[in-house]
Amino acid sequence: MTSALKVENLAKTFEISGGLFGRNKAGVRAVRPMSFEVPTGETLGIVGESGCGKSTLARMLVGLLEPTEGTIEIEGKALDNADPAAFGRLIQYMFQDPVSSLNPRKTIKQIMEAPLKRLYCMGKAERDKRIDEIFDSVNLRPEFLERYPHEFSGGQAQRIGVARALAAAPRIIILDEPVSALDVSVQAQVLNLLRDLKSEFNLTYLFISHDLAVVEAVSDRIVVLYFGSVVEIGKAEEVFANPRHPYTKLLADSAPVVGRPLTAPEQKDSELPDPLNPPPGCAFATRCPRAQERCKKEEPVLEPVGGDQYAACFYPLQD
Repeated sequence: MTSALKVENLAKTFEISGGLFGRNKAGVRAVRPMSFEVPTGETLGIVGESGCGKSTLARMLVGLLEPTEGTIEIEGKALDNADPAAFGRLIQYMFQDPVSSLNPRKTIKQIMEAPLKRLYCMGKAERDKRIDEIFDSVNLRPEFLERYPHEFSGGQAQRIGVARALAAAPRIIILDEPVSALDVSVQAQVLNLLRDLKSEFNLTYLFISHDLAVVEAVSDRIVVLYFGSVVEIGKAEEVFANPRHPYTKLLADSAPVVGRPLTAPEQKDSELPDPLNPPPGCAFATRCPRAQERCKKEEPVLEPVGGDQYAACFYPLQD
């Protein structure tokens, strides 16, 4: 199967100035060098706690942030920020907050027309036809086009967000917490819609979420991020049923489950490392019950740990 997306040693460091006149410069490595591929038609789930680099990674993939190092390839073509339109025609971003991501001063039709004008230079008749087709695909009524974003519920606004992403006819869509702001009943409707659209338009998804149950239900494979690094990759049904990295197990044990009392998982330290003063070795060592002296000195790399799973751990959990 061909790769829709391939990243090689992709990383992002944000410079921070300090001291008198900003002469002292430090860097925060929000995303550490990572490499992975996403086959065409796959849904890759990306999980991890706040601050792990999920959104920074997503913004680099759609061209909103320039990588510090590494390369991004979509369908075998290397992309950079020299031609933003090239990003827009191949990959689109669906934002977490459906209402605030829409321009409140423009009608839905004006919002929908923007990518068609700027990316494809379509005439009015062609734009109208394309918008009607997309609105029909996401089950929205044509009269919604003349309304403004504040006139819609969260579920309707998220469908409009889906429609806007589809307007550019992308190959890949980044879904950044697409249902976290919605009621549970509406979440199911949006997730079912995304599943149908993926099949209809042969799309590839990168699904970012903190809701592990949702990610497991919609994803083919899962990437687990911690402190800007990939610590585990594997099939969705295996990663949480049989986690191999201790951090993945911590995430799974922390997720609320109906009928199970909420208890904090046992760990040595609940705090993330200081990004301005990262520890040597494994960044998870201070929180890991399995950590040994080697973990504090050497940084582990992703290695096969059985089946299709990979984990960056010197002492992975066993079957």
